[in-house]
Amino acid sequence: MSSERSAIILAAGLGTRMKSSKPKVLHEVLGRSLVGHVLRSVKAVGPQRQIVVVGAAADQVRAHLAEVAPEATTVFQDKQLGTGHAVQVAMDANPDLTGTVIVAFGDAPLLRSTSIAELVEVHEKKGNAVTVLTAVVDDPTGLGRIVRDNEGNVLRNVEHRDADADELAIREINSGTFAVDAQVLREQLARLSTANDQGEYYLTDIIELAREAGHAVGAVVVDDPTETLGCNDRAQLADLRRILQGRINTELMKSGVTMDDPATTWIDATAKVAPDVHLHPNVQLKGATAVDSGAEIGPDTTLTDTIVGADAVVVRSHADQSHISEGAHVGPFAHLRPASKLAENAKIGAFVETKNAEIGAGAKAAHLAYLGDVTVGAEANIGCGVIVVNYDGVQKHRTEIGEGAFIGCDAVLVSPVNIGDGAYVAAGSTIVKDVAPGDLAVARARQTSIGNWVARKRPGTVSDKAARRAKGEAGVSEA
Repeated sequence: MSSERSAIILAAGLGTRMKSSKPKVLHEVLGRSLVGHVLRSVKAVGPQRQIVVVGAAADQVRAHLAEVAPEATTVFQDKQLGTGHAVQVAMDANPDLTGTVIVAFGDAPLLRSTSIAELVEVHEKKGNAVTVLTAVVDDPTGLGRIVRDNEGNVLRNVEHRDADADELAIREINSGTFAVDAQVLREQLARLSTANDQGEYYLTDIIELAREAGHAVGAVVVDDPTETLGCNDRAQLADLRRILQGRINTELMKSGVTMDDPATTWIDATAKVAPDVHLHPNVQLKGATAVDSGAEIGPDTTLTDTIVGADAVVVRSHADQSHISEGAHVGPFAHLRPASKLAENAKIGAFVETKNAEIGAGAKAAHLAYLGDVTVGAEANIGCGVIVVNYDGVQKHRTEIGEGAFIGCDAVLVSPVNIGDGAYVAAGSTIVKDVAPGDLAVARARQTSIGNWVARKRPGTVSDKAARRAKGEAGVSEA
């Protein structure tokens, strides 16, 4: 038997019950598409070729695969004539396939790589021609049943709608995942018939056909039946998401991550969380987010493609494509937009927004500021209400704030402008020119007070009465 391994992933259906313009296999479950999860699991057994059968919305699927699995090739199934026909299309397009062929549905994201590995190992060690992955479930309604003889040998698969009363009572179901010898697969595909209730070519019929031809047929039963679950509509998609959430969270907690409320903690399969991280309720870690040891995240925090260093704290905030270094503090209610980088022990406080901003070590913007296209030096202090005006309506410009600089409250820095090391900007100033190191910049109108303006312009008002009381004028009631 050839040592070559190949994988055929069935992803040609549109999934009309999803009620979507997007094909079913491209819907996401915690950071990966349905087909992306399947390809990752199958990849663990080292297939030399990954072949994805596409049909409905084929261009969308191909474009997605080019991003997530560029090594995969596609074949087009013009007519949807059943799973057997889909595999036949793949085999016809790859006539030189030898060895073990793994066949799996593209909408089964819970399938573990360890189960695929066990399936292939049993298949090859026992010299089987066909080995099917099965599960024992409480409710097999609608699923194909695995029929065995009295000695436990696998005889055939029977679909629910074709089963008799005795077969409907069987609880062992076919997952739709197979390991098959390539030559046997070709031979038995040619023998498939549409003599069934759906009038389709069932791939599962190769079990019985191969056995009748004298080939060895076997099964591997998974311990966790949820691995076999597919997805037909949005409700089932949500069910898969919750199951995968529980699986990911349990593994992380066993590895040393603290979760106050796992039910409200959503972590993508692509994210990484180190031991001794503390996750509070309502935390979402998406994409390539990675959180280092000792960090504290949440509550009510969403991080997307964001790196969080050791012992950093992020509270009630959103960050996207950002880097939060060791010991930094973010939030509450902060928004780090793409390309925001916080150095060690930097602080971004309440209602501060950053974008394409580099915040130096120990620098602080404690509250109510916008820092866009800016470099802030180490230990600089950004006061309340500071705005970096980075956009002139056509182009973005960058501002440089030096180390140890102090920007007073409600200052406006009109980019491009440089604030030197150790310089001060007075509160309320609008800065349009560079400020030299150590200088104080004041850019605001001189205060002017107009005497008795209220008495002359607002006589009889609450303000007028208050002012006259303060001056001790006679005849003004205290009431």
